[in-house]
Amino acid sequence: MQLTLTNLKKQYKAQDGIITAVKDISLTIPDNTIFGIIGKSGAGKSTLVRLISLLESPDEGQVFYGDKRVDNLSQKELILQRRKIGMIFQNFNLLSSRTAAKNIAYPLEINGWEKSKITERVNEMLSLVGLEGRGDAPISTLSGGQKQRVAIARALATNPDILFCDEATSALDPQTTHAILDLIRDLQKKMNLTVVMITHQMEVVRDACKQVAVIESGMVVEQGSVEEIFSNPKSSVTKDFLSHIAVQEPTTLLRWSDAGKYTLRFIGKDTGEPVLSRLAKQFDVEFNIRAGGVQHVQDNDVGTLITDITGSAEEVGKALDYLKQSGIIVEEAK
Repeated sequence: MQLTLTNLKKQYKAQDGIITAVKDISLTIPDNTIFGIIGKSGAGKSTLVRLISLLESPDEGQVFYGDKRVDNLSQKELILQRRKIGMIFQNFNLLSSRTAAKNIAYPLEINGWEKSKITERVNEMLSLVGLEGRGDAPISTLSGGQKQRVAIARALATNPDILFCDEATSALDPQTTHAILDLIRDLQKKMNLTVVMITHQMEVVRDACKQVAVIESGMVVEQGSVEEIFSNPKSSVTKDFLSHIAVQEPTTLLRWSDAGKYTLRFIGKDTGEPVLSRLAKQFDVEFNIRAGGVQHVQDNDVGTLITDITGSAEEVGKALDYLKQSGIIVEEAK
């Protein structure tokens, strides 16, 4: 189901005045895909997802699920619409007094399913998330990854059209995070879901999402395919997110110096081409590479080199033009 947001605005009262958490956001989230919303703490992404998921109403603007406007529903209509939405959270929000199976059964009970149908559906969901045989396990005995699998199974048990993931992997270690993201991608394809992932981790966007919107100060500052955002970031906040991936994942991008005047980004087959070698033969310039590496983004590789290029202004200018004409994205440090 496609989600369309039109001129959304949300304000809150605070001791020192009015806080505008969401400022005139318009956004289209395509059907049957995984869409990322990324921002730093306080950027407004959590407020935005509360508006999209109908937990709150906007002060201004409209929210559409497909062709249906949903931000102005009556209380009865709102309850029915929310039953078509699944949500998972950072802290799992599981009922500790219930077993894994009974947690998954909970929304089915609320929706009035027959007991035999509930048992059948719960067993199906346990199998889908890789927890066969763990239905009777108390929640306290499960690992963080297993708890999130139960939460995913519970969220999807009622066959929702949309799944919202609010910082769903923030409490997990990297290996478990990868496993959960793999599971979400697999379930999205099997169930033809529209998945909206809210995160402050660019690694999650890279590994799971097809498209992404970057939020800062309550506004969308950049959006596009994940490949576009990684290969040619426009906003300063996006570039900052990407630079922190480089620091946190040295096996992906090796950095041995904080300097470097130029950032070069290569896409696809260009990542394997000897571009700098060719450049040095054609122009009177020298290179000092400060960092470099390759990340796999969706179906493509995106290579990054951070380097100094020295020589006369004329030769450096010719070298930069050559890079750009060769399809290399060049960013110059301010």
